[in-house]
Amino acid sequence: MAEKIKIDIVSDVVCPWCILGYKRLESAIDELGMQDDIDIQWQPFQLNPNVSPEGVNLHQHLMKKYGMLKMDSDRNRQQLTKLGLQVGYAFNFFEEMKTLNTRDAHVLLAFAKSVEKQTALKLRLFDAYFKEKQDISDRAVLSDLLVDVGIDAETAMAQLDDQDAQQAFDTENAYWRELGVSSVPTFVFNRESAVSGAQPVETLKQILQELAS
Repeated sequence: MAEKIKIDIVSDVVCPWCILGYKRLESAIDELGMQDDIDIQWQPFQLNPNVSPEGVNLHQHLMKKYGMLKMDSDRNRQQLTKLGLQVGYAFNFFEEMKTLNTRDAHVLLAFAKSVEKQTALKLRLFDAYFKEKQDISDRAVLSDLLVDVGIDAETAMAQLDDQDAQQAFDTENAYWRELGVSSVPTFVFNRESAVSGAQPVETLKQILQELAS
């Protein structure tokens, strides 16, 4: 293949369907043997940009935002857990789980791209939140996660108080919304076509095969 297929994944790190969608994409790529033919970049989308610094109980958040009953929220978690296991991802939902403000995480992901560690950090953030019950809005936690994936924490964390880095995040975040992205995950292929949601592996394989040909 002359050029790699570029895939922008617009997502948030507290979105369970985003990691599920990525794992399905990963399965599609692996089954097609296209690991060297794909260029993935993660793009920011804040599901809850106005959530308080201390976060909000996830059950309560879903009830308020979507009118979802707790039994519906529990059922949704059970479904996600089952779907996750199908692609080798073990969600660890718990009663006190919170939805968090992810602005800092997205700013750090932008920096991680500049040092070619973006996917590593993205996956580390997903695991910290969905598997390890960590507060990924806590800057001390974020610093440790940077170290985990081999990023210089001091340099990266300085981005969180850098005005240019903050403005760049706002611009990038607005860009995808202005393009019409309203739900995540959204997968954008070569900046020409897009699908939203955690698509089935077979659907993603079909898209990749069409692009490769």
